[in-house]
Amino acid sequence: MPLTVSETRDILAKLGVHPKHGLGQNFLIDGNIVRKSLELARVAPGDRVVEVGPGLGTLTRTLLEAGAEVWAVERDAMLARYLLEEVAPLHPGRLHLLEADAMDHPVADIPADLPFKVVANLPYAISTPWMDAVLEGPLPERLVLMLQYEAAQRYMAKPGSKLFGSISIFLQSAFDIAPGHKVSGHCFHPRPDVDSYLFNLVRKPQPLFFPRRSKLAIRACFQQRRKQIGSLLRGILPDGGRAWIDSLVAAGQPATVRPEDIPLALWQTFPRLGEPAPETHPA
Repeated sequence: MPLTVSETRDILAKLGVHPKHGLGQNFLIDGNIVRKSLELARVAPGDRVVEVGPGLGTLTRTLLEAGAEVWAVERDAMLARYLLEEVAPLHPGRLHLLEADAMDHPVADIPADLPFKVVANLPYAISTPWMDAVLEGPLPERLVLMLQYEAAQRYMAKPGSKLFGSISIFLQSAFDIAPGHKVSGHCFHPRPDVDSYLFNLVRKPQPLFFPRRSKLAIRACFQQRRKQIGSLLRGILPDGGRAWIDSLVAAGQPATVRPEDIPLALWQTFPRLGEPAPETHPA
């Protein structure tokens, strides 16, 4: 069963742990939201699930009780020791815990040949760089992530929106966005100053992969998003982007179009820079 708020406070006090704002330690205390996370991810017995920042194991316990095998990465040494001593023995061989930084081990070193899902209460400070690291692959079948609501809005943003940016392009080219769930701050201890959102992603049948140099070029376009795409690409692409801009115009876009107004399907035709790369990422 998920930990209650009183159980969470008691365990933290016993361990002498004070939630660290810098690590995004807001502990989930609402059992309904824990269960909703598993429901959205369609967790079933035998699933392999990656969890980032398990903390006291509220979500971890529920995943294990549902029959999943869990790979988790926890940066806080005290919390990692607690999980190994109090949670792992209850589910022998099914909790693989890595004491490390999730930015160095974004999917907890799960073997690359295993299909997996991600269900995590993600530390808000690392959400975008962590997501970018995950997009390097191998890609999970599904992700259900507790995110700051504003971050989820950026990830879901459509062309024409002020929130649409490079991470929207990369993520939506690899995953379909399924219905999620808004989460109030009172579901956490300590309560954050912002609302959260259970962000629900399903891997596309043929996820699209962007080489790193192409990703850097696309990011550069959104750093001065009010400029026209033609002026932005000078010095970024070998031909100043002329060939790609011509393809945009042929598709009905004005030559003066700005990055945020270019449709996703056209961003997906952006030149592949650097070493040859496959059009689709291996699942």
